Amino acid sequence: MNSDIQQFKSEFFKALAHPMRIRILELLSEGEKTVNEMQAILGSEGSAVSQQLSVLRAKNVVNSVKEGTSVIYSLRDPLIKELLAVAKQIFDNHLVNAISLLEEIRSE
Repeated sequence: MNSDIQQFKSEFFKALAHPMRIRILELLSEGEKTVNEMQAILGSEGSAVSQQLSVLRAKNVVNSVKEGTSVIYSLRDPLIKELLAVAKQIFDNHLVNAISLLEEIRSE
């Protein structure tokens, strides 16, 4: 059982292991978006966005629904929004520690 959970976690974090995928998830944390909307916000080619969305879909991180000629994407689990917020807090903590260390070094 534990190995199943560890495998799931490993695959889940692999799905997040790309800066554009993280940014896509941040955008989807704000609400549903089409590929065109994400492409415009990211300033990236549609093929690059679609490629990363394909990985996220394959790992069951996002949902997609076709409406007419558009595909609308959303987070599969709203807890992903919280996970991204916690990751930002961890980054902020590391940044605060690095700044404190730098200030300490400068004061010597």
